[in-house]
Amino acid sequence: MRTRKKAITRDQLTHYDNYICTNPEDYRSKWHEYFSNDNKIHVELGTGRGKFLITLAQRNPHINYIGLEMKEPLIFDAVFKAQNIRLNNIAFLHYNAYNLEKTFSDKEVDLLFINFCDPWPKKRWAKRRLIHGNFLVIYNRLLNNGSEIHFKTDNEKLFEFSLNEFCQYDYKLKNITFDLHNTEAPDIVTTEYEDKFVSKGMRIYRCEAVNRETDC
Repeated sequence: MRTRKKAITRDQLTHYDNYICTNPEDYRSKWHEYFSNDNKIHVELGTGRGKFLITLAQRNPHINYIGLEMKEPLIFDAVFKAQNIRLNNIAFLHYNAYNLEKTFSDKEVDLLFINFCDPWPKKRWAKRRLIHGNFLVIYNRLLNNGSEIHFKTDNEKLFEFSLNEFCQYDYKLKNITFDLHNTEAPDIVTTEYEDKFVSKGMRIYRCEAVNRETDC
C-alpha cells in the first residue's frame, strides 16, 4: 500500500532559517545585507523543488539567488538540496508572488525568472497570469534599468499572450524561441517540470524581455 507523504507545516520551515527567510518584508531594500555582499540579485517566481535556481547558484557563486514558492513540500525539497551542497548564495521565500512589492524595493532586482507559471486559461482569469500587464508594470519598477525577465512555458497560448503583453508594456524582446530544446541554445538549465514536458516530446517556449529605463 502506498503511504501518503506527511504534510510540511510552516512551523517546520522556520527550523531552516539558514535557507528560508521567514521575514522577507523586513529585508525590502536590504537584500544585500541579508547576503552580506553587494552581488546582483536574481529572483525566480515559483521555484518548485529548486532544481533550476540551485543549478544557477552552483554555477554563479558571484550572484545571489532568491526563489519564491507557495507550496511547503516543494520549498522543503529545495532547501534540502541547497543544504546538501552547502550553497551560501541562495535563499527561499515561502511567499506569494502577488506580494512582490512588499519584498523588493525599486531597482533592487537584476534578473527575474518566470518558469512554467499557471496559465489561467480562461479569459476572465487573465489578470492572474504572472505576465499580465499589471504585473509587468510592477516588475519594471523592481528591476534595475536594462534588466531582463526570462520567461519559459509549455503553453503556446500563454506564450503568445506574453509576447503581446511584453510589447504593449514597452519591454524589448530578444532570443524568442518556440521550441527551445530543438534549437542550438547552449547549456540549457531546466526545471523539474521542464524535464517531464521534454520527455513527452512537448515544446518549450522561451523569450527574454528587457525592461525600459525609468527613474527611481
